[in-house]
Amino acid sequence: MSYYFTILSPTDTPIFNIAFGTSKGGGDGIARFRFPDTAQYMNQFIIHSSLDILEEAQWTNGGMYLKHIDTYPPAAAYISAFLTPSGARFLLLHQPPQLPTSGSTSALGGSSLLGSSGSTTRASSSSVAANPTSPQTEEAVRQFMNEVYESYVKTAMSPFYKQGMEIRSPVFRTKITAAGKKWL
Repeated sequence: MSYYFTILSPTDTPIFNIAFGTSKGGGDGIARFRFPDTAQYMNQFIIHSSLDILEEAQWTNGGMYLKHIDTYPPAAAYISAFLTPSGARFLLLHQPPQLPTSGSTSALGGSSLLGSSGSTTRASSSSVAANPTSPQTEEAVRQFMNEVYESYVKTAMSPFYKQGMEIRSPVFRTKITAAGKKWL
């Protein structure tokens, strides 16, 4: 699975971005998005297109972790969100690997069932990477977001950091990468 993580300030200014791949289950940690040449720009577009849904979801959910809030079907991308008390927003775009499809499997790698109307519906899959909305994946994303939040708070409390300023610390980047390897 490929991931694109960004932190947005309360004024929707990106203050941190990182792309990485899954490290669990034999993954090599390299992001492989559907749009390899324009992945960075496409990922930013997808993330920013979910901000309106995030604004609606933040008022209906009392928690900081909002789970899966949006889907971008052309890229089979899912967006999960986390809100900080200061108004910063963590957005994680996760895109399952594109698996070859046969007559009986869906694009997400799970088995398909034909409904009575002839439409295809997704069934659950045993692979966490193949089902980005499964409880196991949601829990892994929640743990990742909590660990990132701890690192963000430590960075934001630094006397050298000004609210809304881009985070360029290589230590922070390393901590985010380590959290990604640990949980995703």
